[in-house]
Amino acid sequence: MSNSGLGQKIYTFLLAAYELYLRTPERSLNKAYEAALKIQKIENEHFNGNKIDSHSTTYSSSIIDYFESDLKKELKIIRMRLTEFKASRYLLSDSNQKAFRKLGIEPLNPSVILDKLRFIDGIVAKYTFVEEELGPQDRVSKPIDIPVESLVLQPKPQNISRKNLDKEPRSKTDTTGVLPRSIFNTIYRLQAELDPQAEQNVVQNFRTAQKRTIISVRFILLLIIVPILTHQLSKAFVVGPIIDHFRNPEQAVIFLNEEMEEQALLELQRFEEKIKFENLLSNVSVPIENIEAQIREKAEEIAGKFRQESANAVKNVFADILSVIAFVFLLVTSKREITVLKGFFDNIVYGLSDSAKAFIIILFTDIFVGFHSPHGWEVILEGVSRHWGLPANHDFIFLFIATFPVILDTIFKYWIFRYLNRISPSAVATYRNMNE
Repeated sequence: MSNSGLGQKIYTFLLAAYELYLRTPERSLNKAYEAALKIQKIENEHFNGNKIDSHSTTYSSSIIDYFESDLKKELKIIRMRLTEFKASRYLLSDSNQKAFRKLGIEPLNPSVILDKLRFIDGIVAKYTFVEEELGPQDRVSKPIDIPVESLVLQPKPQNISRKNLDKEPRSKTDTTGVLPRSIFNTIYRLQAELDPQAEQNVVQNFRTAQKRTIISVRFILLLIIVPILTHQLSKAFVVGPIIDHFRNPEQAVIFLNEEMEEQALLELQRFEEKIKFENLLSNVSVPIENIEAQIREKAEEIAGKFRQESANAVKNVFADILSVIAFVFLLVTSKREITVLKGFFDNIVYGLSDSAKAFIIILFTDIFVGFHSPHGWEVILEGVSRHWGLPANHDFIFLFIATFPVILDTIFKYWIFRYLNRISPSAVATYRNMNE
């Protein structure tokens, strides 16, 4: 193939790539628009033009789950494509816009863009809040307990006006009534139990809590599995082959640091001493040439082993970077799941007894900032250094152990004093008694 033909192919390829880059905003907007159309199609065909309702009695729970999975998938596509649309439009400069006409590409009409964005916003606005996804009964400031006894809705007095809200806080003498508050609470509970819709409310709250748990557990598993899979797959199919291609096994560096070299020499020395010891114990003396050949063969085996470890450490660096990128991307694109997960953890924390809260706090503080924690931090830091092929800098490790646990301990104590003491004073008292 001539140089002119190769240059023409490269030019054609670069021109096509540049055209693809220029069409990124249009392509992203069209994908988001198509996803919004799919949601509208489901609404028109199965919900009479209304929003996809997870509490509809027209279909069974399995069919509702099927529609909800499609809805979540299309909403995720809309979010991702709109983010790509905004980023690509931000990166396109005036010179890029002029390149449209030079390449014979007609830019997308602004009125068409606005119409599509309005349509997309109209569809997404119906499913904006996480509470819409979980159900209307989840719109409370505090988490809903799973047990049936605590899921009974307790009605509150409805005669609260704006004027009453604007009043000054009442003193303790003003809040004291003629009858104890527990009597009124009992009356409210009886009213709730006698309410004809009490059973429906209990079932609805239980379904809401069940959905929250399923979403939270699934999201936690994703946060664990996705980075691990990204690390393993990228290391096996992307990073590994690229490094092996550009790295000559025969000329590659055997040891990345002095510690690896010391380990190799120690292993070879122990092998040599073992052979000599076995030779002294045997009745038949082995020639020195045979011993040297065995030592030379062992040295080559150790060199290949540490050469592979060095290459593996380099692969781990790039694979870890990709894992972090996948983890951050998962967090950025899962804001709704993060909100649900926060409510799930709040529900668990509020459901623990005071002694259980104090036990967990003492357990975590003793593990990370306790008397034996420096040994754990030292093992973790040395393991990370070995994972990346870095020499274990003991000065840095000792400095880290001397400062970081102290900072963590200060943060724990401030959190206990500032927040836990206000949320659960009895748990703080139990923690102090257990700690003493």
